[in-house]
Amino acid sequence: MARFIIRRLLSIIPTMFIIVTLSFFLIRFAPGGPFSSEKKLPEQVLENILKKYHMDEPMPQQYLRYLGEVVRGDLGPSFRYQDQTVNELIARTMPVSIILGTTALALALFLGMTAGVISALRQNKWPDYLSMSVAVVGISIPLFVIGPVLQLIFAMKLNILPTSGWINSRAGLKTIILPMATLAFPYFAYIARMSRGSVLEVLRSDYIRTARSKGLKESVVIVKHVLKGAMLPIVSYMGPAFSGIITGSVVVETVFVVPGVGNIFVQSALNRDYTLIMGDIIVYSAILVAMNFLVDIVYGFLDPRIAYK
Repeated sequence: MARFIIRRLLSIIPTMFIIVTLSFFLIRFAPGGPFSSEKKLPEQVLENILKKYHMDEPMPQQYLRYLGEVVRGDLGPSFRYQDQTVNELIARTMPVSIILGTTALALALFLGMTAGVISALRQNKWPDYLSMSVAVVGISIPLFVIGPVLQLIFAMKLNILPTSGWINSRAGLKTIILPMATLAFPYFAYIARMSRGSVLEVLRSDYIRTARSKGLKESVVIVKHVLKGAMLPIVSYMGPAFSGIITGSVVVETVFVVPGVGNIFVQSALNRDYTLIMGDIIVYSAILVAMNFLVDIVYGFLDPRIAYK
């Protein structure tokens, strides 16, 4: 197991290298640029700007310079946000997205697993139909519809929650409830459907029949055997879900005016801010790779049949 962990850790280095390399050249070779605008800049001014950001150098030299800065942990200056570095922008907005994403995913996991297990144990009965109907709604309705509907009901009609803002505002922790519920809804739906199918599959397996034949209590069979086996597909889903829920929450952050990383990611793409786009890609990829690494490790503890040689 220790040897596998070391190999997986070492494999992160070439993975991130390939991501950075491909992203760098794809962004640079795309039409347009960070200093392209309807009003053309004077030639001398443009030359000075390009020289300031080393964009007058040959492409391979720019790449090697940027790669060296990334290795040192410097993601460079932002081309559009004056006097601010990419490190500062991400450091200011990423904690907000992490808090929102983590709480939303934890809520989705708890409610989704609960709904899925109850639905599987009460198959073809009203709890099953109810939970799966809610799951279908969560999958079908987009976030830009769910968010305003929750605002209309709980903020404008019932007047019990704020419409927007973040926890550092006067409303405090209440501001996180609506965006958290909105962001968690589709993930709850997927986890509920996935856990239902996984629990049903495990319930029909031979080792569950063996456990029951030994006279174990049904609660022990469910908690100790069924849930442990049924968690495998959920754990596999949690890796990309965690990274996706953090960086893919731009709709929720826009609807509820949450100062997260989603807004600057969209703005960087619209402004063709090369360094900020690269910084967002690197952070997103690092989260995704790290979560997939953790998923592989957790797999070994959940299923003893998985052997790492």
